[in-house]
Amino acid sequence: MQEPQESEALIAIVDDDPSARRGLQRLVRSVGWKAETFASAQEFLAHARIEPPSCVVLDLQLPGLNGLDLQKRMAEVELEIPIVFLTGHGDIPASVQAMKAGAVEFLTKPFDEEELLQAIREALERDGRDRQRRAEISELRGRYELLTAREQEVMQQVVAGLLNKQVAGELKITEFTVKVHRGQVMRKMGADSLADLVRMAEKLGIRSRKDANGGQGSRL
Repeated sequence: MQEPQESEALIAIVDDDPSARRGLQRLVRSVGWKAETFASAQEFLAHARIEPPSCVVLDLQLPGLNGLDLQKRMAEVELEIPIVFLTGHGDIPASVQAMKAGAVEFLTKPFDEEELLQAIREALERDGRDRQRRAEISELRGRYELLTAREQEVMQQVVAGLLNKQVAGELKITEFTVKVHRGQVMRKMGADSLADLVRMAEKLGIRSRKDANGGQGSRL
């Protein structure tokens, strides 16, 4: 994936210390990134804009919702932006919790500026990859939803490794009908080969009717 232009990057800075916000804003802008500042987690949640690529530089100790609370709330509302934590306290349990929840880095104040910038770069790269992955899955899901119910059933069985004859037996249809549906599935999904179709199914989380929920249906 091509690296994003620095001028495209938007860094959200969430810190209740005005001088800290100004200093971080100057640092971020010095390398060509855009910066938006927020004095609290609540303010960030109310006004956050998702622009690719993005990153949140987040202070751990905040009034009201603290940094870990905000990280959890972002996950709940599917605000999928990588986080770099900053804290003035050497809180090891908090850092472990933050990293387990997906934070890119957890830095202690006073921090090394280059170390922070490098963490932000890593966050932006992750954000770019995640956005690309989500866009790809969304496109694949759109194609899958264009399949008829029977074509979806055939696809679920085919990607599970069943031969046309076996699929016909499972679905109580003729082998010729399976071949027709299979061709339609390949065309509509834009798959060049069975291996390609299997990779698409894996990205969508599709399992065969036979394997999913004890034979009670499929899931995405």
